[in-house]
Amino acid sequence: MKVIPKGINELTDQVKSLCIKHEKWGKVFELTFSDTIKNALVEDEHGIFVLTGDIPAMWQRDSTAQMRPYLIAAKNDPETANLLKKVLQRQFFNMSLDPYANAFNQTANHKGHQDDQTKMGPWIWERKYEIDSLCYPINLAYLYWKNTDDTSIFNNEFIAATHKAVNTLKVEQNHVDSPYTFERFVDRPEDTLINHGRGGDVGYTGMTWCGFRPSDDACVYNYSIPENMFAHGVLLQLAQIYQEVLRDSDFAAKCSILANEIWNGIQKYGVMTDQSGNKIFAFEVDGLGHKLFMDDANVPDLISLPYLGLIAADDPLYQNTRNAVLSKQNKYYYEGKYAKGIGSPHTPAGYIWPIALAMEGLTNSDKKYKEQILDTLVATTGDTNMMHEGFDPNDPTKFTRPWFSWANMMFCELVLDYFDLRVEK
Repeated sequence: MKVIPKGINELTDQVKSLCIKHEKWGKVFELTFSDTIKNALVEDEHGIFVLTGDIPAMWQRDSTAQMRPYLIAAKNDPETANLLKKVLQRQFFNMSLDPYANAFNQTANHKGHQDDQTKMGPWIWERKYEIDSLCYPINLAYLYWKNTDDTSIFNNEFIAATHKAVNTLKVEQNHVDSPYTFERFVDRPEDTLINHGRGGDVGYTGMTWCGFRPSDDACVYNYSIPENMFAHGVLLQLAQIYQEVLRDSDFAAKCSILANEIWNGIQKYGVMTDQSGNKIFAFEVDGLGHKLFMDDANVPDLISLPYLGLIAADDPLYQNTRNAVLSKQNKYYYEGKYAKGIGSPHTPAGYIWPIALAMEGLTNSDKKYKEQILDTLVATTGDTNMMHEGFDPNDPTKFTRPWFSWANMMFCELVLDYFDLRVEK
């Protein structure tokens, strides 16, 4: 889009004026905050298509994170609010096309991973089933409502898409009954599901099954704890929408019951003991006794739970989990000359993700802590003044994804948070 909404320009100017003592923050903020609007949005008859960056597709997850900081401007600017409405329109159009898909084409152009052995279609870029692909658009719609008081987004398209989402989450409580399979014949095992595309064996837990992580890598055990916690929280938000706005108490009850079943499963199966004997959340479990502890930079992850409104930041179980995540107990926690933080098996070993650094700051109330992270982020762009997917903490000129809009907007959200400009939850 060529025209930046007035509210976004005004918010940019406000932040720049606040960055007098942090000139580099202001410079990077101005560049990254406008980049998504200028370069990632394409409007058509289905709403606004949001490019993830240097991949010509729209992820349900990424597009929500790319839009979330603009909610602050949307509170008082109808132009920004209208932009967000059109993104939501596209997200629910996508969800109605296929609730199992994670990434979509702008048109029915057959681009993307069309050779994958799954039920592909011309609109689908990739069909890796990730719970968060259903949760993120609902969460954005809820936050949009809470920040603007506009309920016009809860229309027939929203109703159709969210019914599909809830039905899918319900079906996947018993994955043996699921129609979903996925295989990709490549050398990278993280890009496919074992057992002829059905994933590993699981027991019934009340939680809902997940094929892939928000990194787009296959789960080791197919009950992801952060994904299920996100589903629990979003189902409660959806129940509130259906009860208070749509006046459908039956569907609201269905959402609440499913949320409760998932939460009971998390409590029963999703907690383990760390190396120091502390109770912590597992990252993935299978309901058969196997549990995996780690954390991955992509959100939802364990460190992001308070940011997503799923648990209090001072909750002892979360604090124990956070301490373990930010230590060598997490095999994807790395330290280098210029930075330390969480990486991902999705990128080279040792690489740290700006998304994870920003999330560290967003889930810590200490202003000095946030300041240190922001200083690290602007010092590790490899002289590009843009955030990347991952970077070498010993040589930030080595990085992946030269244009990764999600990371840019996570940096922006941390800057806004530092100056007490926050999305109302």
